[in-house]
Amino acid sequence: MKNGEKRKLDIALLILFPILAAIASLMMKADFLVSTLLFFGPISVLLSYRNQKAIKKTLVFSMIFSVPFAIIVDYIATVSQAWYVPETIFPSRFLNVIPIEDFIWAFMLVYSIIIFYERFFDKTGKEIMSKRIRFLGWILSSALFLFFVVLFAAQSILYVKYAYFWMGVILFLAPTIIFLLYFPNLLAKYVKTGAYFFFLFLLLELTGLHLDQWRFPSDHFIGWVELFGHKFPFEEFFFFIMISAVVILSYYEFFDDDRK
Repeated sequence: MKNGEKRKLDIALLILFPILAAIASLMMKADFLVSTLLFFGPISVLLSYRNQKAIKKTLVFSMIFSVPFAIIVDYIATVSQAWYVPETIFPSRFLNVIPIEDFIWAFMLVYSIIIFYERFFDKTGKEIMSKRIRFLGWILSSALFLFFVVLFAAQSILYVKYAYFWMGVILFLAPTIIFLLYFPNLLAKYVKTGAYFFFLFLLLELTGLHLDQWRFPSDHFIGWVELFGHKFPFEEFFFFIMISAVVILSYYEFFDDDRK
């Protein structure tokens, strides 16, 4: 099969997979972990098979990036009631707050975005661990250390009103805008990648809400979105569904790629 035919087949499958994942999740009344595997597993396997040289680099970045973010962001969001996962299949939660599923979800989300980007819009270099990714590792390790100091010394600081909004602006929106001001040439590739993940994340969101896999218990949001009978915060729509793929790609390009 020629490259052009493979590309068309991949695009067709990538559109089909999230639809089948949503249908399967709803029919099985799947839990959070099963839905995560259904939504992210097939696209990650397909794209990894198509671009095997990108697997190691994508794995390394996904692990370095997703674990500290999951700990810090998830903990603050959960204790501040920005969101909450009511059920976990695991016997305990990390720090008695974060369900283990969230780590799997975060890793697979980052991995699927990067491997998609590498398959269609980028070319992986030979270097698996660049100097900048090591620097990111130090930054995130320091942030994690500071988080644990605050957690055990002044835990109340981690309870934040409008936590989703503030974390979204500081960790998502501001760094991405600054990055794209310096590297506007990447915007077209980001928009194309973001368009696909908007479709996937919207299906994921509606499926998760229908199955009560997560909730938004707080009233501290700047607004609400209602679609197909499901209501969720504007922050979820904007920071997660609309721009999270672009945000992750900005971190990836700056710390682990050639910014081209």
